[in-house]
Amino acid sequence: MRTAVLTISTTLAAGQGEDLSGPRLAQLAAAAGCEVAPVEVLTDDRAAIAARLRELVADDVAVVLTTGGTGLTPDDHTPEAAKDVIERDAPGIAEALRAEGLRHKPHAMLTRGVSGIAGRTLIVTFPGNPKALDETFGVLAAVLPHAVGSIRRDDGRRDGH
Repeated sequence: MRTAVLTISTTLAAGQGEDLSGPRLAQLAAAAGCEVAPVEVLTDDRAAIAARLRELVADDVAVVLTTGGTGLTPDDHTPEAAKDVIERDAPGIAEALRAEGLRHKPHAMLTRGVSGIAGRTLIVTFPGNPKALDETFGVLAAVLPHAVGSIRRDDGRRDGH
């Protein structure tokens, strides 16, 4: 599963600080069987995020995982950018990630993460905290091969299985 990891952070994109969440998300994805490339840092700009997501969808990347920009601050735009690109929602993934996060910390309910499909690409937005990634990624890993297989199925079946 070709997978891209995007860290969304205006501070990191400006070269201030070290990206801890992107590399961690890439490690988790690789451990789940993903072929991860690229791993990038983008500024938290809605149009720029959406443009990069569209490029990755056009490049037929199977999975795009983002980290960061899902909070409540005025400059968190990742969910809106993802929604600009997503053609079909997959809300159960985001709901399951939030539910798992709540098992660890009440602040997990504050994430505005989304998930969905654009073309043949699954897009999932994660919070920007490496600890939150460790706590929640297993929920996605458990269904990722099946989800990608369903999205990319070419056998013409329409039964949803």
